[in-house]
Amino acid sequence: MLANKNDSLHENMKDFFPVRHDWSREEIEKLFKLPFPKLIYQAQTAHHLYFDPTLIQVSTLLSIKSGGCPEDCAYCPQSARHNEKIKADKLMAIEEVLQRAQAAKDQGATRFCMGAAWRSPKKHDLETVCAMIEGVKKIGLETCVTLGMLDKNQTERLKQAGLDYYNHNLDTSKKHYEKIISTRTYQDRLDTLAFIREANIKVCCGGILGMNEQEADRIDMIMTLANLPKHPESVPINLLIRVKGTPLENAEPIEPIDFVKTVAVARIVLPKSYVRLAAGRNEMTPEMQTLCYLAGVNSIFLGERLLTCPNPDKNTDLNLFKKLGLQIAPKL
Repeated sequence: MLANKNDSLHENMKDFFPVRHDWSREEIEKLFKLPFPKLIYQAQTAHHLYFDPTLIQVSTLLSIKSGGCPEDCAYCPQSARHNEKIKADKLMAIEEVLQRAQAAKDQGATRFCMGAAWRSPKKHDLETVCAMIEGVKKIGLETCVTLGMLDKNQTERLKQAGLDYYNHNLDTSKKHYEKIISTRTYQDRLDTLAFIREANIKVCCGGILGMNEQEADRIDMIMTLANLPKHPESVPINLLIRVKGTPLENAEPIEPIDFVKTVAVARIVLPKSYVRLAAGRNEMTPEMQTLCYLAGVNSIFLGERLLTCPNPDKNTDLNLFKKLGLQIAPKL
């Protein structure tokens, strides 16, 4: 009887943290202005209502084609337009990708993500990626790819191959976006997200913090995510890795508490989404990462590299999980 009462209370509490798509800017700004303990309390409450807060979903990210990208994203060393850039290479062989996927599964990953430095995939390359998706699915992993902009036909082809998730980040607010990228528009990103949804593929979409944006930009970015017709199932929050040779190599670092506050607000307004601590974890202390978990993070990338940048090694993550009583979640 007590369990039933608790279940009822749990469901009623969700009324205070509903899944909404009509967030006003003022509402989200008020969340950012809350005293830190109250903000974290709200984020923890939302997290407990929709998830087991002791479980962390783990993905592995592999760069299947690095460098030579024609875009001018100011944060990315894979752009061919920057002074110092990563040498362009060819698309990886399917068998090598599948070997990496099996190794990721053996280490506890439940999702295998593949990224290619393209503005948009060419037809023959897309077919190769579809073969990779089919192979990774046979291994027993969820699949995710990030390949740049897509059109309707491309998203439908990826769905036919069995793709589970597509990653396409907003990166920042619409206002700040023009200071970061000039080779594609904010609307281009929103259009690709719409095509992904039309194809019934799950969405992985978030942003990057520490690109000289203001709190107002973080508010606007989260408002855009929260007011999409359907919330992204996965929301990666990246900390800028200031790479030498990129326009943002000397960007002013974001204060750790400001980063954590953004995570917490994302958890509150996107209560059913997985909030992923993505790039930049090597720049974070264990204490900063712990605050992020308390603020609602329940997903990370496991592995030594994220595309072309370093990531904490597996033992570092597992040791912190052990101290915090966290566990890797089983396959979703």
